[in-house]
Amino acid sequence: MQETKIRAAALGTLLAAEAMNVLDATITQVAGPAIHAELGGAASDIQWFGAAYTLPFAMLLITGGRLGDLLGRRRVFLAGVAVFALASLGCALAPDTGVLIGARAVQGLASALVIPQTIGLIKAMYTGPALSAALGWNGPVVGLSAVSGPLLGALLTDLVSWRAAFLVNVPISLAILAARRLLPEDRAANPVRLDVPGTLLASLGVGLLVYPLIDRWDWTLFTGGAAVLVMFGFHQRRRRNPLVEPSLFGHRGFPSALVTSTLFFAVMNGVMLVVVLHQQLDEGLGVLASGLTLLPWSGGLAVSSWLAGQWLVPRYGPRVAFAGLTLLLAGILLAMAGPLPLALGIGGLGLGLFTVPFFTTALSVVRPHETGSAAGLLNAVQQLGTTLGIAVLGTVFLRGHSLIQALVPAAALVLATMVTTALMRPAKTTARATV
Repeated sequence: MQETKIRAAALGTLLAAEAMNVLDATITQVAGPAIHAELGGAASDIQWFGAAYTLPFAMLLITGGRLGDLLGRRRVFLAGVAVFALASLGCALAPDTGVLIGARAVQGLASALVIPQTIGLIKAMYTGPALSAALGWNGPVVGLSAVSGPLLGALLTDLVSWRAAFLVNVPISLAILAARRLLPEDRAANPVRLDVPGTLLASLGVGLLVYPLIDRWDWTLFTGGAAVLVMFGFHQRRRRNPLVEPSLFGHRGFPSALVTSTLFFAVMNGVMLVVVLHQQLDEGLGVLASGLTLLPWSGGLAVSSWLAGQWLVPRYGPRVAFAGLTLLLAGILLAMAGPLPLALGIGGLGLGLFTVPFFTTALSVVRPHETGSAAGLLNAVQQLGTTLGIAVLGTVFLRGHSLIQALVPAAALVLATMVTTALMRPAKTTARATV
């Protein structure tokens, strides 16, 4: 009984760290204009408040997982939490936007150390049915944290200050570090060596792609980023121990899933940002009021996720994903006509209907030895999609201060997501990999 309680407390510690890191990816979406009003700087800094976090988070997730294999997952997890606490304190005390954006980047790096270790440590603590039950908490915690970020940011900014949205991470991090003795140490039996050149090439390539989308439409930098990513691809083909399993790309289903995830999360997070910017900059609403505007979006996601998992997906399978994208597109088009709460509610229902069958379908083509690499890639492109959504939709809005103009590319991205989703073929066998 005592051991069961210790494991439950350890699981709670890991999930608290995961929630804190995922929540911070979206916490500045509502607080961004208030931060900019106090610290000043360029209008594009509002986008960098989020992108500076999600970009290193995305690019270093797989490397963070490899560090856990090499050095021990508990050790890397605790180091990541400690760095995250210090970076959060730096955000809270930032005197200008440059310092804040730099501290946000360090937060993203720390998150890339923390998140990959959680599943490995859970597997080290549990086996059999208990392991499935423990891992079952992962999805709800991540989903709820992602959609709660803007609302929590709005509440703290309105009631205290935007600085409190970062300062709250410090006591949570200290509590997690205080519970370190609950966590077991674990590392891979045959760890793969780090691919430092590959990590640098991937980070540089994506950085060169994203930077001009936010600050200036510089096609020279954009083309350079694409060229660096091509170099990264050739580098991975020559590596004995590449960052990702090459066999994952032997079937079109998984590459299509990566593109689908990137597009979908670009829409999900980009729309949240432009709605908040519209409410604050165009409609003159306060931070809390604009945050509450997103309640139908997050509420619809919560309701439809439950319906999809409990009833719709077991009965109708992957077809539910297309129904979700259709509702999401309908919500975006309706938002162009004016009734924003209803539109966001419909769009939110679409989000939940899509996410539940998507991950099952994405992993259905993955073999057991590829599961870890596949999970890391899916997590990475989620954050990359978030970054791209903030960059593209945010830039379109800030240039014209028109919600309709910003939602046009969002609708186009949903249509593209429908195409890539159609290219994802579910496994022919009944056995499916899970994360």
